[in-house]
Amino acid sequence: MAEIARRSGVGSATLYRNFATRRDLLEALLVDEVELVCTAASTIDADTTGARLTAWLHRFFQYVTNKRPVAVELLQHTDRDSPVFGASRDRVLAAGEPLLRAARDAQDVRADVSLDQILDMIVAIAKIPGRPDYRQPILDTALAGLRHV
Repeated sequence: MAEIARRSGVGSATLYRNFATRRDLLEALLVDEVELVCTAASTIDADTTGARLTAWLHRFFQYVTNKRPVAVELLQHTDRDSPVFGASRDRVLAAGEPLLRAARDAQDVRADVSLDQILDMIVAIAKIPGRPDYRQPILDTALAGLRHV
């Protein structure tokens, strides 16, 4: 916590006033980032519904890769069944469903996979070891497979 306070430019007392434990801080970081991903679902602009969905899925991928260390650290202080993980997943699904539904209605994406499955695929790709430029073509190929045939 002292290192976090130092990097943030605040005193330890300020940090502890706002976050009693490391777990509280990690949960707040995760929740804040989830909020940004959910907001992006309604603000992403693209020419087609399929392109909007794909752009948002790229944003989700960015979230997963950037916040993975936070989630891993949080798992050291809680377990996967923690409400913060379930609630976050539910919020992301609720934000993304309208994008998927619109893309399906426009026949921009296939109808045989759920958003849950798509997000699981993206998380799996994000876990692949290596540099981001190694994972990016894998993600692009997987998302191309969502297009309606």
